[in-house]
Amino acid sequence: MQITTRKKFSDDARFWRSPLLPDAELLTAEFFDQEFAPHWHDGFSIPVIQAGAQTYQYRGTRCLASARCIAAINPGEVHTGERATENGWAYRAFYPSLAWMQNLASDIAGHRVSTPWLVDGVIHDPEVAGRLTLAHQMLEQNADPLSAETALITAFAMLLKRHSVLPPEVHVLHADTQRLHLLQAKLAEELTIPVTLTELAAVVGLSPFHVARLFSRGVGMPPHAWRNQLRLNRSQGLLRQGLSATDVAAAVGFADQSHFGRHFKRAFGATPGRWQLATGQSHRPVTRLL
Repeated sequence: MQITTRKKFSDDARFWRSPLLPDAELLTAEFFDQEFAPHWHDGFSIPVIQAGAQTYQYRGTRCLASARCIAAINPGEVHTGERATENGWAYRAFYPSLAWMQNLASDIAGHRVSTPWLVDGVIHDPEVAGRLTLAHQMLEQNADPLSAETALITAFAMLLKRHSVLPPEVHVLHADTQRLHLLQAKLAEELTIPVTLTELAAVVGLSPFHVARLFSRGVGMPPHAWRNQLRLNRSQGLLRQGLSATDVAAAVGFADQSHFGRHFKRAFGATPGRWQLATGQSHRPVTRLL
């Protein structure tokens, strides 16, 4: 099979870290001349090919991973890597630790399980690849930590459930109104202060994976989406008072006016400015927000 790509890639790699994925590196890279010598990793290697294609030797087989494929490598497994197209390849990679992957698999199962092992060879699953890519981008861009950690946990949980040699059986989830109320109260406390999924989980004594499931099933949307909707609902009252969109965005905890405007329009069908005009208000300058 001949695989082509329009852009000729250079050899450029950037390793970085995120507090939302502890004890792990992340990589954003593109390669052309690079040829990886046989090597192995202490933890998992989870590259998602973004463009072009990579070929690599793994467990006695020559593998070929193209765009939207996952070239997952289990810990301690020797492998190589080089371009499989005339122009090279680009990818985003996670290097999670054995402990992090085991903890997530245990959270999914609801009890302690052994370290999961991913299936051999290239994983062809565009949905999981897309979710992993989104989580990687959000971590790299320092997006809202609650939404970024939720995206990370959701993506890796889907990877483990679909592509582990022994997929963890998902623990039965029961409704828990008391915990839901505690979670909502925590999310509503200080809208301008970021909160992570791990911090939210600590409030009710559950794992981040189960908090995301419990909240989504009980409320109908994930925690970060519910918190953003609460911000938007409160923003309407401030807009009615005549405050500018810039001031309102800061007051309710959005990163900036542009971010606020996009969310507002998706929820209410109009920009904050147009909504303000339609309600008969025009913004006035303020020197202090209470």
